[in-house]
Amino acid sequence: MTSKSDSAPYRVGIIGCGRPWRTEEATGFGMAHRHAMGYAASGHTQLVALSDISRENALAFQEEHGGDMIFEDYRQMLAEADLDIVSVCVWPHLHAEMVIAAAEAGVKAVHCEKPMAPTYGEAKRMVEVCRSKGVQLTFNHQRRFAPPICAARDLVKEGAIGDLQRIECLCPNMNDWGTHWFDIMHFCNDESPAEWVLGQIDTSDVQDVYGVPHENQGISLVHFQNGVEGLLNTAQDIFNAPFGIRLQGSEGLIDLPMRPDEGLLLFNAHTSGWEHRKEAGSIHDFEAVSKGVIDLIDALRNGREPEMSDRRALRNAELTFATYESSRKRGRVDLPLEIDDSPLLAMLAAAGK
Repeated sequence: MTSKSDSAPYRVGIIGCGRPWRTEEATGFGMAHRHAMGYAASGHTQLVALSDISRENALAFQEEHGGDMIFEDYRQMLAEADLDIVSVCVWPHLHAEMVIAAAEAGVKAVHCEKPMAPTYGEAKRMVEVCRSKGVQLTFNHQRRFAPPICAARDLVKEGAIGDLQRIECLCPNMNDWGTHWFDIMHFCNDESPAEWVLGQIDTSDVQDVYGVPHENQGISLVHFQNGVEGLLNTAQDIFNAPFGIRLQGSEGLIDLPMRPDEGLLLFNAHTSGWEHRKEAGSIHDFEAVSKGVIDLIDALRNGREPEMSDRRALRNAELTFATYESSRKRGRVDLPLEIDDSPLLAMLAAAGK
């Protein structure tokens, strides 16, 4: 358990302020802004330092969220700001470098955006270094806190669809979005470990997502130790699909739509057809980011594993890279995964793409 007292808030620094979502020059969802909201809501932090290669971005961020000091060099911030917690909100190819630098600077916790990294080796290295330094490492798999997903998990636990048998998920890609759905497979399946993966990807039209090449279509079949099967299907036009996640049980179904604010749908012997529970909210709920930050602060204060822990994040990354490896070797991949590269990137390089 941390020795931090209620009267001494954790000193927070953010790397990669960016621009808010859907504003001019925004390059993503403005997740650093959501991190800052979570820290403010926790009641146990003080935002003291900001780092961005664009001073203009940092100044705009400071005006909205606070932060005493601004740095264009994140290493200078780590050396001078005496930080307890660092959020890393940059593109994936920079994650490992920055997470490791923060851990080596002596912070207590690092909260990083997902996906973990472009390669499995980088993902493992971040976890190894943080554990060796006693640093709590989390990745922003915030959908664990989205109300309809929590409601669906509760329905499974209550037996509303009998014994869980299969989890089917749809999304645009394996690594950037798929890491969320692999995480929800674990979340709704009582955190059962995976045993093997069988997958295939197509790269006839390679997609660049935050600087990392992704397949344009793929499929991943995951077998979990408790017998449940997971199926992830990726494609670019997936938003027109009838659901984003389907939980299939021996006595019913739960669907979680991709469309915002659609809640969930339940079908079992006690419903008259599909029962639509819109009040459950959206699987894209941005408040989930703040809830995740509040959870990681509570975990740090009380010495427990956070919901979005590095252990859980690494399981998700393992499924992504195991899918790529299955495509490379053209066969089933038994876990644990024993590679360090990204088979996708290696295959693209070999093909001259």
